[in-house]
Amino acid sequence: MKSIQIFCVAALLLAGSAQAELYRSVDSSGKVHYSDRPLENAQDVERLKADKVPDADTSLPYETQRAKQNFPVTLYVREKCGSICQTARDALNKRGIPYTEKNLVTQEEIDAFRKATGGGGEIPSLTVGKTWLRGFEAGQWNSELDFAGYPKTAPYRPRAATPPPAQPAQ
Repeated sequence: MKSIQIFCVAALLLAGSAQAELYRSVDSSGKVHYSDRPLENAQDVERLKADKVPDADTSLPYETQRAKQNFPVTLYVREKCGSICQTARDALNKRGIPYTEKNLVTQEEIDAFRKATGGGGEIPSLTVGKTWLRGFEAGQWNSELDFAGYPKTAPYRPRAATPPPAQPAQ
């Protein structure tokens, strides 16, 4: 309870001083620090503005944010993919992987997908950065996600995929 009170007082003090500078620093062990000056020997420093709205992904652990930035994950599915696509989603969610799901609906999307994958076109498929993984094979997917720096288990509540943009009615 006392820590909540201290946090509220600190938040009010920061809100009262619009010209105060605030820095977010990440030390060599990956711990995030907020202060009025950056940490010495910090691995990553960002100057924050009082009116800046944080990104939605700031709730993700630092290592997951880095992996997502360097190796974004996209899951490719089709409408009637069945249980194999659900198994693929469950595997990503269990690990807490932030991913975008792309549902291939139109023939143009399917053709572009086949061209990008080299003609294989197995569903579900996954991209981790620029690497294509065709078909669901848990060991292969986990190995690639490990290499990209994603956590092996979700250190927080598993998340669902980012919904794809709405398709215009034709």
